[in-house]
Amino acid sequence: MNRRPLGRSGLSVAPLALGTNVFGWSVDEAGAFAVLDAFVDAGLDLLDTADAYPAWVPGNEGGESETMIGRWLARSGKRDRVVVATKVAKWARHPGLSPANIEAAADDSLRRLGIDTIDLYFAHEDDAGVPLADTLGAFSRLIERGKVRAIGASNYTAARFAEALATSARLGLPRYEVLQPEYNLVARKEYETSLAPLVQDAGVGVVCYYALASGFLTGKYRSEDDLGKSAARGRAAGKYLNGHGLRVLAALDDVARRHDATPAQVALAWAMARPGITAPIASATTPAQVAELAGAVRLRLSDEDMRRLDVGA
Repeated sequence: MNRRPLGRSGLSVAPLALGTNVFGWSVDEAGAFAVLDAFVDAGLDLLDTADAYPAWVPGNEGGESETMIGRWLARSGKRDRVVVATKVAKWARHPGLSPANIEAAADDSLRRLGIDTIDLYFAHEDDAGVPLADTLGAFSRLIERGKVRAIGASNYTAARFAEALATSARLGLPRYEVLQPEYNLVARKEYETSLAPLVQDAGVGVVCYYALASGFLTGKYRSEDDLGKSAARGRAAGKYLNGHGLRVLAALDDVARRHDATPAQVALAWAMARPGITAPIASATTPAQVAELAGAVRLRLSDEDMRRLDVGA
């Protein structure tokens, strides 16, 4: 399996990450264990979770995804075969990026995950109310104590991410080695115009979320009637049901036919082939879906394929 570096952290991962926000939402614990086993057995290793996943589900408190992963790690004995990424800042129980909150949230995540060290710890969103020096200082202390190996940032603007990198350099603090932005075939402009030049110049890794646009790029949603197929995803996918989105689906169908592949595999292979992308994130609810997604790693798109998929951002 071809591995890619996570910035300058010393960590490297296979080029596809598993999104686990569905654990405790549309996937129960037994299902999560089956998905995790299938993912690792496919030679993949980056698990993406957050303390807030999935607090939005009625009856949940948050932390359910981390807890399921922790139980799977304890049962499977596969800790040394995965890179665990989790996040802080968006959960109502541990909101924001103050030093005290970061420390408390990290300890809670470590407990739920049942591990000694978080491999990659993300600021889940920016917190303009806390000086970047304070936030980065808190992450630095976690690294010094062996609780975290590397840090990243999600949902940061280019200006704030650049400021964070400059702050780390000026104060000698650990820097954000990974950016986690939204990026896919139907949501390209913000990343490509402002973030991509910055992270590529700085040698920062990129692990992009919504790589399948809430399922839209699987080809599952092609009309308003299709949106009812999934209560969890249909509403989010509906915003792409427009002229541009349908042109992208047509291009995906065309390229998929050429390779005897699925639209989802092509969409993920496209993301993996984009400059600077370390790994797109995709969720799966069954081992069969994991097998389909893993097929994207073996798919090699030609220059002609990439041009066909470039139907406008």
